[in-house]
Parts: sequence; C-alpha cells; structure tokens
Amino acid sequence: MSGAIGLWMLASVAALMIGTGLPAWSLLIGVAGSFALVGISLDLVSATLFTAMPSRVLGLLESDLLQALPLYVLMGVLLNRLPLAQALFASGSRLLAPTGAARPLAGLGLGVLLSPMNGSVGASVAMLSRTLLPRLDEAGVEPSNSAAVVCVASTLGVVIPPSLVLILLSDAMLRAHTEAINATHVATRIINTQDIFRGALIPAAILVGLCLVAAWLANRNGQQAAPARPSSGQWLTALVASTTIVGLLGGVALGYLYAVEAAAAGGVALFCFGLATRSLTGAVLKEVLRETMAISGALFALLVAANVFTLTLRAYGTDRWIAAWLGDLGGGPNAALAAVVVVLLLCAFVLDAFEMIFVVIPILIPPLLIRIPDATWIAVITLLILQTSFLLPPFGYAVMMIGNRLIKPVSMRSLAVALAPFVAAQAMVLGLVLATPALLWRSADLNASAGAAVPMSEDEITAAFEKQMREQNADGNSQ
Repeated sequence: MSGAIGLWMLASVAALMIGTGLPAWSLLIGVAGSFALVGISLDLVSATLFTAMPSRVLGLLESDLLQALPLYVLMGVLLNRLPLAQALFASGSRLLAPTGAARPLAGLGLGVLLSPMNGSVGASVAMLSRTLLPRLDEAGVEPSNSAAVVCVASTLGVVIPPSLVLILLSDAMLRAHTEAINATHVATRIINTQDIFRGALIPAAILVGLCLVAAWLANRNGQQAAPARPSSGQWLTALVASTTIVGLLGGVALGYLYAVEAAAAGGVALFCFGLATRSLTGAVLKEVLRETMAISGALFALLVAANVFTLTLRAYGTDRWIAAWLGDLGGGPNAALAAVVVVLLLCAFVLDAFEMIFVVIPILIPPLLIRIPDATWIAVITLLILQTSFLLPPFGYAVMMIGNRLIKPVSMRSLAVALAPFVAAQAMVLGLVLATPALLWRSADLNASAGAAVPMSEDEITAAFEKQMREQNADGNSQ
C-alpha cells in the first residue's frame, strides 16, 4: 500500500498551496524532500533511486521544445507593455458596432489573437484587464460581465495553437505515449506536437464560437455607448498585426512553421513594432527583460520541482498503484477514462494548468493510454479540462488574477453567474469531444495506427499492466 502514499503527497501540496500561498515549486520540492527522507528512514524507498535526478533534469532541459518557453514569455511581456492591444481593440469594436455588443465581442477577439502568443494566462489577464476593463466600464457594461469577458478572453489562447500550455502539454503527452507504447509494444507512431495542434483546432473553433454567442447574448441588451472611430494609424496597425498573427498561428497549426520559429518571429515583430512606435524605450526594455527572466525562471523552477516530485511518487510506486487501480476497474476502457476525467477535474479546482501538466499528467495518463491508445483524443480531452480549470471559481487562476485588477468590486457570486454560460460552453465542447472522437482532425498515419491498435482484450490489457509493473520495478531496483 506504499503506492497510496503518493496521494497523500498530492493532498499535502494542494493543502499547502491553498493555506500558505507559497510558490508551487518550493512546495513541490519541500513535500517531495520530506516524504523522500521519511521513506528512506523507514526503508520504504531506496536512496539510490534519487541519484537519477541529475540525469532526469538534464535530459528534460535538453528538449528543443523548451526553447519556446522564454520566447513566449518575452512576447507576453512585450504585449503587456506595447500599445498593440489598444489598436486592435479599438478597430475591432468599430467593426462590430452593429452587433450591439461590440466591446465584449472585440475583447474576446483580442483574446483569440493575442492570448496564444502571451506565454501564460497570468500575462493575458494583466494585458487584457488593463486594455479592456476601463473601456468596458466607460461603455456601461456590467462589472461582472466585464470581468467574465477578461477571464474568458485570457484563457482562450490555451486551446488555440500554438499556446505555451499546448506546447508543454504536447511534450508531456509525448512522454506518456512513449511509456504506454513501451509497455504494450503496439505498432503505432508516437504522438507529436503537430498532432495535438491539429487535434485541438476543431474543438477550439467550436468553443470560440460558443463563447462569442454567450458574450453577445449577455451584453446585447445593454445601453452601451457607440465605439469611437479609430485613427488611421490604429487601423493600419490592426490590419498589419492581425494579418501577421493569423499567419503565424496558422503556419504553426498547419505545420508550415515550428512553434519555436513562430515564437521567435513574433518576438522580433513585437520588438520592431515597439521601436517603430517609440514605445519601447531603454527603460521599458530593461523592465521587459527583467520580467521575462523572472517569469521564465519561475516556470523552469516549477518544471524541475515537478520532476523531483514525480520521481518521489515513482519511488513509492504510486504510478504502478494507479495503473493497477485503473486495471481493476470494471466497465473496460470507458470506466478508466471516466475515472481519469473525474480526477483531472478535481485537481483542476486547486492546481493550475502548468502544475497539472508537470505533476498530474505524467502519473495518470500513461496507464490510461495503455487502455485507450488514441493519444490525440486523450490529449484534447486533457487540454479542455486544463483550460476549464482557469475559470472555475473560486480557485481558477484567471478568476483569482482578475480580482486584484477590477475597477469596481465584484462579488464572487456575481462573477460566477457571469462566467456560468462560458463554463457551460466549455462543458458542451468537452462532452462533444468525449462522445465524438472522430470530430478531431488527425494525421492520416496516426489515425490509421491508432485505429489498428484499439482492439485489445482485457487479458492483453492486464498482461500489459503486469509487464509495465515488472519493468518499472526492475528499473527502480537497478537504479
């Protein structure tokens, strides 16, 4: 039963995050270190296992995909400092004036364009709240509706390629899929970043459409002032910026550009825009670089801390314990999927997307992929749950971030009511993806190989679990 100790580790981290407010990376390392020392003293885990930590961290940081992380953070900080968002919002509001809900719809459109490039939901909330909240308040939009628009717009970039959450989730899913294939020896191609980007496109388009409808229905009857006419410079900036952004996002989603290339191109374009508009002064650039280093350092610290934490979980055999638990569930693969979805939703109440990607997914997803080899489908389901986690009151990250930036106070109850249609839209898309795996856009070779791998008997699944446990035990003993 030592495998269940890992659940106590997860519960301890969640409780400390809520009770102390300390950085997640420090709590992960502290809890992992404490449980590791207790386990070694009680002879529950082997001390030699932790000698693998340096090689694990070095191997992780050698990933080319992580080069995009500081680039996305840089773009997010630049967007937060430059007047690009204001020009896009002013032009969008003018174009959408006939709808009767121009500013809320333009705010969501701004989130669609800029959030995928913004690096994190926190950066999106900071940028969009400064751009949208004063203008929505001037237009007479209800404060709770304004806060809901900013929260939702800040999270839409999570599901639109090539967001930072999608990139990190792709890396985690690649590792999980590799573990599952090594356990089952099924002849299939391992999922890659492009597969998840393509798989997310159709659900993301449906979600954006539903959110636009929800925002229009909630704000169309309000007495909003007519949007002002943008200047010619704002029109030109909006046209060039939107064309460039759509080109970069489309190039990555369709496979013509790598995420790292798009991030670098976006950073250079924003830098040139700042110089051309004289808004990127020496003092501003100094602050941009300092903030980029601070945020990037925090994300890498979280990544390293999560590796320490998951290694301790594996030392206690929590991954094998969860695999056995999923294998013992009745009802076949659908029961295992339902159990994992419930656990992910529960974790979403207290953990943000990065913590779930780094800590929870490496433990839950590999055994699930043994029973359900459709890795693209599982990745998109996980992505939608992660995106929803930002909007769940009262601990959703976007909900907590917006509280410190509101012009007028908004109660949690009224904000939850304003967010309800958007959360319902997310639940509808999640249900649609769960019920219709064929909805996703997949690569032909991955679709064919996944289809060929699906027919696994219960005896084959049980044998695969037992084989995985023997191999992991052998690896743990050898280390």
